[in-house]
Amino acid sequence: MRQTKFHGRYEDTGRECAHPRCSEPGEYRAPGGRGHGFDGPGEWRWLCLEHVREFNAGYDWFEGMSAEEVFAAQSPASGWRTESPSFRPTAGVDCMPRWSDFDDPLDAISARASGIKSRARREAEMAMDGRFSREEAEALETMGLGLDTDRKGLRRRYSELVRRYHPDRNGGDRQYETRLNRVVEAYQTLRKARALA
Repeated sequence: MRQTKFHGRYEDTGRECAHPRCSEPGEYRAPGGRGHGFDGPGEWRWLCLEHVREFNAGYDWFEGMSAEEVFAAQSPASGWRTESPSFRPTAGVDCMPRWSDFDDPLDAISARASGIKSRARREAEMAMDGRFSREEAEALETMGLGLDTDRKGLRRRYSELVRRYHPDRNGGDRQYETRLNRVVEAYQTLRKARALA
């Protein structure tokens, strides 16, 4: 099936051209007296090809605008001026979130934000130490271990966390399963670390 491109023509509308003394079919629409607004999409005038071309030649979108409004409308960034906080270059870096003035009596939101920030800082410090890679630093953070840990301390902490999060220990409850998986992955990463060899 061949698909035709839309060039603004509405075939078989059954309307006549709105121009006086013209009986051609009105297959093209042009803005009517009432424009788009709160009450809906506005009105359209239906014109033939000759009269819609005449209408378009005399149509001025900037009619009634000041020079500043015309300049603002012609700007390539029109509509894109406001920068979303999620995408700005400094998003979440050394600044309080926009919702910092939110009433948070249990300190749940800000505690989580500061926890994320301090965790990232600790991971960066561990990675900067040079002894552990970034991945190993994240694994140390997951296990709750510091830079001074050794293989024996790693095994002790691993067995402690496995006992704590295992479903058998929690009456078959699998709510800690994701934590257990993270602990196992972290242990596997640290077990291969050269710093703990």
